[in-house]
Amino acid sequence: MAHNKTAVALGLFDGVHNGHRAVISKAAAMAEKGFIPAVFTFRCETLAVKQGRSIQYIYSDSFKEKLLRGLGAVQVCCEDFSAVKDMSGDEFVREILLKKLNAGHAVCGRDFRFGKNASCGVSELSELCCKYGIILDTAEDVVCGGENVSSRRIRELLTEGDIPAAENLLGGRYTISGVITDGNHIGRTIDFPTINQNFGRCQLVPRFGVYSSEVDIDGTTYKAVTNIGVKPTIAGERAPLAETHILGFSGDLYGRELETRITGFIRPEQKFDSLDDLKRQISADIISAKSQT
Repeated sequence: MAHNKTAVALGLFDGVHNGHRAVISKAAAMAEKGFIPAVFTFRCETLAVKQGRSIQYIYSDSFKEKLLRGLGAVQVCCEDFSAVKDMSGDEFVREILLKKLNAGHAVCGRDFRFGKNASCGVSELSELCCKYGIILDTAEDVVCGGENVSSRRIRELLTEGDIPAAENLLGGRYTISGVITDGNHIGRTIDFPTINQNFGRCQLVPRFGVYSSEVDIDGTTYKAVTNIGVKPTIAGERAPLAETHILGFSGDLYGRELETRITGFIRPEQKFDSLDDLKRQISADIISAKSQT
């Protein structure tokens, strides 16, 4: 028996994609041997650079944790990167895995790096885990469509607006999760009220454009149309956001946290000469959205 020891999946897991799921599933499977499935990860906004490259995270920390727990993680330790970035490899294993998480088992991908300046890899982790009595397991790369599943590739696909390909690598719908914020209510004036969801600092924003989508509200799934971008028809500068018109729904959703699942790309975002032109195009977009699954 594991005596309350954890089996810890290690990684940023910013997209909880099929490659990440291979790591997490190995940790979750250790529950059968008495280990508590756990995840060690970082708060995405605190890690703007990974292995020397600037990154834009895919999912917010709250949505990431929801997905991790849905995959069997009982404990999720989500640290600020600054709290561990200067630790040596030995300190990380001793202070985080052994003392903080009571790890008896650890799982990572083959490209996992840790320690100050990402100086350590899987071989060093194997030696340190052996030193501290932790069993280490590594997950093989996951290949879809002839290419390795990676957050970098998913970011590229989302930036291109290739939703089906991104979904295939993610293992589920690409989702915008967040609290509904108040907007300028332009949608109401043209009979297409919308909900607004902001992207976080350093979060990936997909290709600007109009997408078919779906939203669950109180147990009912509604088809929707989502515009991702800066609303160029409306005067003024603004940060990119997701603005969604939910088909067949009326009601106040401000302050609620909802998930908008993107199902397909309809057209690029564009600037219209008038609100009437915009209104006519939205009507056409709705027809397109209804025809998509």
